[in-house]
Amino acid sequence: MLYRHFGKPIFFKMDPEKAHHLVIGGLNKSALVPGGSAAMRLMYGVPETADMAVDLFGLHFPTPVGLAAGLDKNAEAVGGFSSIGFGFMEVGTVTPKGQPGNDSPRLFRLLPDEALINRMGFNNEGAEAMAERLKALKKRRIPVAVNIGRNKATPNETAHEDYRKCIRTLYPYGDFFVVNISSPNTPDLRSLQHGSELSNLLAEVKEEMAIQRNKSGIAKSLLVKIAPDVSDSELEFMVHTLSEAGVDGVIATNTTLSREGLTSEKAGETGGLSGKPLRDRSTDIIRSIYRQTGGKLPIIGSGGIFSSQDAYDKIRAGASLVEIYTALIYEGPEVNRRLHAGLRQLLRRDGFSHILEAVGADHH
Repeated sequence: MLYRHFGKPIFFKMDPEKAHHLVIGGLNKSALVPGGSAAMRLMYGVPETADMAVDLFGLHFPTPVGLAAGLDKNAEAVGGFSSIGFGFMEVGTVTPKGQPGNDSPRLFRLLPDEALINRMGFNNEGAEAMAERLKALKKRRIPVAVNIGRNKATPNETAHEDYRKCIRTLYPYGDFFVVNISSPNTPDLRSLQHGSELSNLLAEVKEEMAIQRNKSGIAKSLLVKIAPDVSDSELEFMVHTLSEAGVDGVIATNTTLSREGLTSEKAGETGGLSGKPLRDRSTDIIRSIYRQTGGKLPIIGSGGIFSSQDAYDKIRAGASLVEIYTALIYEGPEVNRRLHAGLRQLLRRDGFSHILEAVGADHH
């Protein structure tokens, strides 16, 4: 209620990107103030419960709801986000070299549709800067995934070198890694999802992960984030390639280029759409992946989750974990407690004693 009545009216009068930076800066500073993290946990934290904690990718997730990539691009506010009820978070997308991204304005609120359009373009300070921030974190309350991409100036032919550089720089500091080949805001990036380009890229990235694993003695999981704007046959080929390459999981999905059903006057802005309009498509993609792999390829469901029912639909379709982004902007940090409580009620209603029992339940 605090955010809805006080925070949101202020933030939504501001330019979206300025509000974004204000939130990141505030969360960062709150975590650095003595007692700040404890105060945030008291206000917004989600106590771990046995029925909702998930062990996956060799990691412990205190709740199944995480923060999607794109909000904390430079790992500036890991302490803050860790204190407001998330079970894990992605930082990034990070590229080997820092880059400014696309020209502003590049982030838009579609209020009637409860959605966002962004064309940020992987604006970030680079892998070295992120490594320094993550290295400086004394304690980590939740798993942190590093979402990696290629620089805008890097052609697809040598994209694998950018992904390998990110892994080399950040391997000691990320708990798991996500290959982003599905942002619509970097020219030609999405073509890396298809054909031999995908299998060649994954072979390179897997090789680098193996080198770093052998060097450190610590195995870390590799996931791939895919786009919702694919045909059934493209998705089938993509999932087959991911399975053959031996990746550890998939995040479904990134933002969409579709504008179907939108009513906002900002619907014509170019960029990736997130929020409620993406909900059903991302759930359909999850369902298809689970069906094709027989539930053997773990899925993190992302796209349009605003309610516990939205999250539960993705879990029943086949997602073991879920992520939010746009809902946090519209609903504020209270959203995590609401999602957690609602999911527990839905589990009990359906006779499940643990969240993982519901994963893929629609297929059984």
